[in-house]
Amino acid sequence: MNLTARLEELGIELPAVVAPVAAYVPAVVHGDLVYTSGQLPIAGGGLLATGKVGAEVDADDAKSYARTCALNALAAAAAAAGGVDRIAGVLRVGGFVASDPAFSGQPGVINGASEVLGEIFGEAGAHARAAVGVAVLPLDAPVEVEVTFTLA
Repeated sequence: MNLTARLEELGIELPAVVAPVAAYVPAVVHGDLVYTSGQLPIAGGGLLATGKVGAEVDADDAKSYARTCALNALAAAAAAAGGVDRIAGVLRVGGFVASDPAFSGQPGVINGASEVLGEIFGEAGAHARAAVGVAVLPLDAPVEVEVTFTLA
């Protein structure tokens, strides 16, 4: 099954590629890999939430924002690669969670990204990962995700 059909089966519509907020491009192809820039939880033209997870932002909400970030990353990778069906799998996910100092649930938040990629790619979605707590992210976003995809 190609990726377009799989997304359709799951009822997932990839968003438009989010415009960069600084001096970078959303994704770069190098050899048989696509590296995405960090993606924020932007949908419908705006940031879905601001603040620190464990304080202003609930961990379950942040998990859903990480899912949005992963879909934004897939959209950016597909645009750079020449179409979503050129994307074969996931190599690595880097997740950053703007965290209240007492919050230690970063892995659970970034599961939002890992789980949706697993749903989409199946076994080819198994990946290495980092889930890191940070003091602040661009635009005061609660989460940011970068993904390295493999090409078909």
